[in-house]
Amino acid sequence: MAASNKETYTIPAGTRIGHVHLKVADLERSLKFYRDLLGFELQQYYGDSAAFISAGGYHHHIGLNTWQSKNSPPAPVRAPGLYHTAILYPERKDLAVVLRRLIDAGYPLTGASDHGVSEAIYLDDPDKNGVELYWDKPKTSWPTDAQGNLQMKTDALDLQDLLKLAE
Repeated sequence: MAASNKETYTIPAGTRIGHVHLKVADLERSLKFYRDLLGFELQQYYGDSAAFISAGGYHHHIGLNTWQSKNSPPAPVRAPGLYHTAILYPERKDLAVVLRRLIDAGYPLTGASDHGVSEAIYLDDPDKNGVELYWDKPKTSWPTDAQGNLQMKTDALDLQDLLKLAE
């Protein structure tokens, strides 16, 4: 018996996550983080309860809204929901520059890791939504086992070495 399309379907390789839409308590506070600190560009306000921001003029990579969350406390950490939004930078130097901006602003980090395939900095936005800032290493340098299977890891990221690129 032939397998059905449901059993054999694989999502196309060119598929991407287009955007994330976050519920926030205070729109302007969130814009100060995503726009003013991380450097996203404001594309549009949607009334006084939502804003759309992006990199490079795309219609939006991140939507921020207060439709169901205005002035609300952060969601509980130990509950289902978004673990973090991952923002991919094109080059290691770009990650270094944003790390320098965060340090200069005194913004707290929650972690920093070398995953073998990428280097990542972790922090929380003002609503305690997790944020990962990272860049991918060249695929040719990704760690594999003897059979060629990917072997990601979580080692400490050398922040001082990374910061050398921001000088």
